[in-house]
Amino acid sequence: MTRKTRIALLYGGRSAEHPVSVVSARSVMEALDPDRFEVVPIAITRGGAWLLSRTSPLELTARGGQLPMVDEEGEPVAFRPERGSGALVAAGQANGAPAALEGIGDVDVVLPILHGPYGEDGTVQGLLELADLPYVGSGVLASALAMDKAMAKVVLDHAGLPQVPYLTVRQHAWRDDPDGVYRSVAERLAYPVFVKPARLGSSIGIAKARGAGDLADALEGAFAHDEKVLIEQGVAAREVECGILGSGEAAEASVVGEIVPCHEFYDFEAKYLDESKLLIPAPLPEPVADRVRELALRAYTALDCEGFARVDCFYDERRGEVLLNEVNTIPGFTPKSMFPMLWAATGVPYPELIARLVGLALDRHRRKKR
Repeated sequence: MTRKTRIALLYGGRSAEHPVSVVSARSVMEALDPDRFEVVPIAITRGGAWLLSRTSPLELTARGGQLPMVDEEGEPVAFRPERGSGALVAAGQANGAPAALEGIGDVDVVLPILHGPYGEDGTVQGLLELADLPYVGSGVLASALAMDKAMAKVVLDHAGLPQVPYLTVRQHAWRDDPDGVYRSVAERLAYPVFVKPARLGSSIGIAKARGAGDLADALEGAFAHDEKVLIEQGVAAREVECGILGSGEAAEASVVGEIVPCHEFYDFEAKYLDESKLLIPAPLPEPVADRVRELALRAYTALDCEGFARVDCFYDERRGEVLLNEVNTIPGFTPKSMFPMLWAATGVPYPELIARLVGLALDRHRRKKR
């Protein structure tokens, strides 16, 4: 019999998106083909501990309107990389001949389903590069760029890709000269504007400022998550998304989907707790859908992404214009997440999608070795 591919599934993490990661991990485990893959779920707590948790992601569910957190009871684990082997051993057993924890041992590939900082931003990717381990998704540079929406916009601007007008505000600038921030917004943007942490996802910390009177509260809410904040021009547009799979010239774009939020905009509750409407495929004229896919692929390439990503755009019907919003290098894999649904509608069902992602990771690792 062919040996199963052993996947270390990293979930949880230190960011505010921790609960979303837990739900994504559960969905991934449910979708993996047990005849082809063996999963080793590794929980990362909000404090940063790596555990072989006593509670599987399959047992963690949303209750009382709250998404689940990892069970912090379990055996500590650590990587012991040796010539590309990803042995996971009990922490503190590095001296002498460490005994691998029962049921773990070597892994073939790492699947980080970690959303937000300390997982999606190049930090874990750098650790896996140091350990010489194959892993799913983009490398250090692309992960860091896409996570930092302000820096991503600079790169996308340089590539000549259309975006909404924006400005970046540092927390110290707001503290030292709030009047200067108000002036900059008044000079460069028109209300309403959206205020968001530069390095976070899942719509956490985002607020809509309808006028100058709303700006202070919106900025304070975003600064609670990040010292760097984006202020973006609000546009009357439809929110559309496209999934990308592959690397380089072989990258493919999925069908386009549209989000019809149940709230005023697509905030955290609208994404994960309430029932926003997802239209797949989006009811768009074919030239517009083609334009979304074109821009998504160009943004993916400009940021040097690999493996997979979800690219979010705005479609301004009045102007007939498509604008890039952002690129997510580890998109959600929850039951309500757009990325797996887009690929299912394109002809790649969830289990095959995960298998392709694993295959892409192993191919890239072999390529780098050559």
